[in-house]
Amino acid sequence: MCTSISYTTKDHYFGRNLDMECSYNEKVIIAPRNYPLKFRHLREIDEHFAMVGIGISVYDYPLYYEATNEKGLSMAGLSFKTSAVYNDFNIDKENVCVFELIPYVLGNCSSVDEARELLDKINIVSTPFNDELETAELHWMLSDRDYSITVECVQDGLKVYYNPVHVLTNNPEFPMQIFNLNNYMNLTREEPETRFAEGFDLNKYSRGMGAIGLPGDLSSMSRFVRGAFTRLNSVCGESESESISQFFHILQTVSQTNGCAKIGYTFEKTIYSSCCNTDKGIYYYRTYDNSQISAVDMNRENLDGEQLVSYPLFKEQQIRWQN
Repeated sequence: MCTSISYTTKDHYFGRNLDMECSYNEKVIIAPRNYPLKFRHLREIDEHFAMVGIGISVYDYPLYYEATNEKGLSMAGLSFKTSAVYNDFNIDKENVCVFELIPYVLGNCSSVDEARELLDKINIVSTPFNDELETAELHWMLSDRDYSITVECVQDGLKVYYNPVHVLTNNPEFPMQIFNLNNYMNLTREEPETRFAEGFDLNKYSRGMGAIGLPGDLSSMSRFVRGAFTRLNSVCGESESESISQFFHILQTVSQTNGCAKIGYTFEKTIYSSCCNTDKGIYYYRTYDNSQISAVDMNRENLDGEQLVSYPLFKEQQIRWQN
């Protein structure tokens, strides 16, 4: 279960919480412009937009969970179990495997509009990476400074939706998530007015009572409501420090604490939270056991290189002692 958001102050930011029961030794991975992107059913791309994101590298192939390219286009894949339906090979389409979709789109497109045009030509197929890594059931959010869209491959085909709240979680399908917001139209960041009964006055005994009814559980639908309410009502300055701090505060409202969502014999938790300044190509992250913000600047690497560059996540708590 995960949550992804897009957020703009002076610069544009994109990131997510990765909520899982275990880590797979994720890394920050930079794919330079001349790193050869190989595809199962398409020709290899030797030149493409450089990108930075978090994922795992298997046989020197970047399996991105989410990434941002040098043009500021970002894309995240989130769990969509029981709803994702992939297609058979279609000779009339560009057949792209699930694990290839993020590098294929970000390698070729500089904006959401370009991505939408490319998606019209794509057929998402279920070919697995190998016998050990099964095909993930995902849907995706793509964002640039101006727009966000949600992409879902379901029973009746590939759907692309405009995403007005710039938030994505997991099941159910996106139209139902958006419709569900109607149930919370009375929520407000303002002090509430008494509507209980005409002429019947009630006491506002606490601040924040306008948000009574905001769901607090860990389900994907509730996290969507909570993430949308928090992001849409967020107030932030324009500095880099204020922006990334606010971004992580928004993600914190939908994070998962170890022990609260049991999965078999273990528990789901927020493995990491990420925030990329898509204008500057700086990738910030925090991990479950390390509250300190760490950063990787893609522009400090040779973006004309031919090899992947990766940095393991700092997972141990970093404490700044003051005495």
